[in-house]
Amino acid sequence: MFENLTDRLTSTINRLRGQGRLSESNIQEALREVRMALLEADVALPVVKIFIEQVRQRAVGQEVLQSLSPGQALVKIVNDELISLMGEACDELNLNAQPPAVVLMAGLQGSGKTTSTAKLARWLRERHRKSVLVVSCDIYRPAAIDQLQTLAGEVDAEFFPSGRDQDPVAIATAAVDYARKHHLDTVIVDTAGRLHIDAEMMNEIRRIHAAVEPVETLFVVDSMTGQDAANTAQVFNEALPLSGVILTKTDGDARGGAALSIRSITGKPIKFLGVGEKTTALEPFHPDRVASRILGMGDVLSLVEEAERKVDKDKAAKLIKKLHKGKRFDLEDFHDQLEQMMGMGGLSSLMDKLPGMGQLPDHVRSQVNDRDMHHMLAIIRSMTLKERHFPGIIKGSRRRRIAAGSGTRVQDVNKLLKQFMQMQKMMKKMSGGGMKGMMRGMKGRMPQGFPF
Repeated sequence: MFENLTDRLTSTINRLRGQGRLSESNIQEALREVRMALLEADVALPVVKIFIEQVRQRAVGQEVLQSLSPGQALVKIVNDELISLMGEACDELNLNAQPPAVVLMAGLQGSGKTTSTAKLARWLRERHRKSVLVVSCDIYRPAAIDQLQTLAGEVDAEFFPSGRDQDPVAIATAAVDYARKHHLDTVIVDTAGRLHIDAEMMNEIRRIHAAVEPVETLFVVDSMTGQDAANTAQVFNEALPLSGVILTKTDGDARGGAALSIRSITGKPIKFLGVGEKTTALEPFHPDRVASRILGMGDVLSLVEEAERKVDKDKAAKLIKKLHKGKRFDLEDFHDQLEQMMGMGGLSSLMDKLPGMGQLPDHVRSQVNDRDMHHMLAIIRSMTLKERHFPGIIKGSRRRRIAAGSGTRVQDVNKLLKQFMQMQKMMKKMSGGGMKGMMRGMKGRMPQGFPF
C-alpha cells in the first residue's frame, strides 16, 4: 500500500534536500507536488486541502526557513501531519466490559467481513489469550454461514451455529446468551452485507446492535475503493454508532487514499489493516508507523515485533549453534529460513518495512516475487533427506527428478542450487567473522544503494 504515493513524495522531498535554504516559493512548489500526489492516491479533496494548509502554515514559518537541514525539517512536518491526519496513536479494541464483550462487524457485501471476523478472532486468541465465539447473522448470502464455520475451525475459535430460516436478531441474541453461560470472553457477530446501502439493511443491523449492545462496532471496508470507502463509512456512521474501521485488501492497493481519508471524514479511527488473504494477515493500525512507510522510512518496529512473534527461536538457536560448531549450512536449514520468511509475509512485506527500499530502482524491486519463494520451497520439498543434507550429490538425473516432482524446470533447480551456494558462503562468513563478515559478503551482490 502507498507505493505510488511514496514514490512521488520521496522524489519531491529529495529535490528539497539538495537545497541549502528553502524559500516560500520552492516550498509552495513542493506543496503543489504533494497535493498532486495525494489526489492521485485518491485521497478525498477536502482532506487534501486541510492537509496541505496545515503543512503550509508550518513550512513557511521559522521552523523550516531557519533550519540547518530544511529538507529534513519539511520531512518531519509532513510526517507529523500524516500522523495527525490518520490519528495520533494506535486505537486498541476496547474490550473492558462484563464478559462476553460483543464485537459487531458491519459493511457492504464483498468488503471482507467474514474473513475479517476470522482474522480478528485469531488475533484476539493469540495476542490477548481471549476465548472467542463467532456467529454469522448473514442468512442471505449462500454459504456465508458455512464459510464462517470453516474459518472458525482454522483459527481455533468456537462457532455458534445458525440457519437461513432464523431471524438475524434472534441468532445474535442466542449467541451472546450461549457465550455468557459458557464463560467465553468475546463474541464476534458477522452481519449481512448488501451491494448498496439500503433502508432494510440499516434497520436490520440497528436492531442487532440494540439487541446485543456491542462494545465495538467495526466497519469493514475495501481499501481499493479509495475515497469512496471513507464516504461509505460516513453513511454507516450516521446510521450506526461505529467505534472503528477495518481496512481490508491493503496488500492490493498501491494508492492508500482510503487510509488517509477515513479518519478525517468520519472521525473514526482505523483499528486494523487486512494485509492478505490468510487468517494471520491482520495488523493493528499504527498511524506513526504508516506515516513512516509512506515517506519511505520503513517500519522497523513492526518488523521486529513480527519477528518476535513468528520466528521459531528454537530453530534459530540450533542453527547458530550448528554454525559455531563449524558444521555446514544445508538445504534443510535453507528450507527453514524460507519458511520463516514466508511466515512473516514474504519478501515483499519485509521490503515494505525496511528503510531505504523506496530508493531501490524499479527493475530491482520488480524482481522481488514471493511466487519464486513458493517454487523454491517446492523444489527443496521434492528432494530426499540425503539430498538436502548433501547437496553436492544432486547431479543431472537427480535434478531432472526434482524438477518433475516440484512442477518446475531443471533451470529452476539449477538457479536454486546456485542461490543456496551463495547463502552457504554467507553463513560460513557469519560463523567465522560474525555479522560484519556476512554483511560484507552480501554487499557485493546487492544493487547499489541497498541499505547495508
